[in-house]
Formats: sequence, structure tokens, C-alpha cells
Amino acid sequence: MKILLVEDEVALAEALSEILKRNKYSVDMVHDGEDGLEYALTDLYDCIILDIMLPKMNGIDVLRLLRKKHINTPVLLLTAKSEVEDKINGLDSGADDFLTKPFVSGELLARVRALTRRRGEVVTDEFTFGDIALNKSTFSLSREGQFVKLSLKEYQIIEMMMVNPKQLIPKERFIEKIWGYESDVEYNNVEVYISFLRKKLGAIGSGVTIKTARGIGYYLEGGD
Repeated sequence: MKILLVEDEVALAEALSEILKRNKYSVDMVHDGEDGLEYALTDLYDCIILDIMLPKMNGIDVLRLLRKKHINTPVLLLTAKSEVEDKINGLDSGADDFLTKPFVSGELLARVRALTRRRGEVVTDEFTFGDIALNKSTFSLSREGQFVKLSLKEYQIIEMMMVNPKQLIPKERFIEKIWGYESDVEYNNVEVYISFLRKKLGAIGSGVTIKTARGIGYYLEGGD
């Protein structure tokens, strides 16, 4: 799951990014409203954490422009202010939730989970497809009692395929969602991790296969 974090306090942004990454989210981080808007308009994100007080363009203006462009990604607004008027203004502009600084990391994570759940994401510790199960807590892929550990990138790639069963996912989409919007990662990086995953599926004797649409991308098949 991919998060866009727009926060101008660099130390806070880095701390929040680290917390999110430790909880298995991919994070793109920017520090002003103009960059936040540019990134958000790509519509690559499952949730946006958006500070209100930002340089170049404030969070409320960013939010209004996103909704005007029909970007419906859930938005959690952050602010140091606690006045009711600010909350009303943010919610009326299209925010889905509001969190006042300072806050504890557990509350932030709970609100992110709630927002992505409202969007229709299945919030669970385990995904299944065919004869395999993917465990979010242990980073493991299993079949009938046999399991293998996955690296972070392996986990993120197969998670994308398992939550979009039998759908062709272009290589560009893997790069944008996992490595980041401005990444210079090349297609062969994706191909390497796909090769690793195929070997691990074979190691647990799974009937699930990763199919290739040549020059386009990958999808899961079989294992029923």
C-alpha cells in the first residue's frame, strides 16, 4: 500500500515516513504544497497525509484542487491548530479525516488503516490466491504448512498481484507504486524480483504461476 506524505517539517516527515515504512507501507515524501499536488495528481496513492500549513501552497488549496480534478484518494489532514473552524474548513474541502499535532503514532496508523478500509481495501494480515497465503506480519508466503520468507520488494510485488487477482499489472505500475514516482529504476529490476518470486513459489510446491505479458507486465494464474 502506498502513502504520499506532504509535510514541511523535515524531521517530523522523516520520523513519520520511518514509522509508516516499518508498518509495511511504501512512502513518497515531499515538503511543500506544489510538489504535493504534483505527486497526488498521479493518482498512484492509497492514502495522502497532508499538512495544512505548507510553503508554496497550503494544504487546503491542494485538497480543493485534487477534488476538482476528481482525485478521490483518502486524505488525512495534519495541523498544529485545534480550532473547530479549521476542521470544518478542511472537511468541507474534501478531507476524509483530521489529526491535530501532536499525536501518537498509533493513532496515525489507525486512522490510515480506517481510511484505506473505507476505500475498499481489505485490511488483513493475510492475503490468499489459489493455494498460497501471503502473511503481512511475517513477510512469508505459504502453502499447506510450507513457507518461505520474502524480502520487502518481493512482498510488495506479490501483494500487488494478489490484491488484483488475475489482472495484468504493467511493469511501470510496479515501479511507480513500489520504487516511487521519480525513481530511475529500470524494468529489469522488476524482472529480477519476479524471477526470485517464481523460485519461491516453486520451493513451496505451489500451483500458482506468475505469467508474463511480453513487453507489458505480469499477472497471477492457477493454484486452484
